[in-house]
Amino acid sequence: MAKQSGLGWTVLSVDDSSGTIRDIRNDVTNLDWSLPVATQDITGIDKYAMERLALLRDFTVTLSGVFNVASNASHDVFKDINAAASPAREFNLTIGGKSLGITPAFTLLFTGYDVSRGNDGALTWNAPGVLASGDIPAWT
Repeated sequence: MAKQSGLGWTVLSVDDSSGTIRDIRNDVTNLDWSLPVATQDITGIDKYAMERLALLRDFTVTLSGVFNVASNASHDVFKDINAAASPAREFNLTIGGKSLGITPAFTLLFTGYDVSRGNDGALTWNAPGVLASGDIPAWT
């Protein structure tokens, strides 16, 4: 099947502070990612439309999920992000046999691990990450 839904993810993993990659698909309730390309405006005053050059590539992700303190689950992966000397973590995303990454994992710098308790009692977390490795992520 060529078209793919957001159901039945093959792999979504992040390594913990010891460097062990952990499958956290079951805890992640939603994620957003982007592969932006920086641009430079090079439009001369003789033009009536924009001219641009493509510059550096990037990758950003925001993972959100259900708080889970089970061994090797999402809390174990992110609990020391704010205290770690280097919150850089290996990240792997595979959907329908297509991986987004370098080998296929690549390194992200997670910039926070925010836990929230809603007024309905829900305990959730949010972990934003940005590219740290300098390698250009691409789909396989």
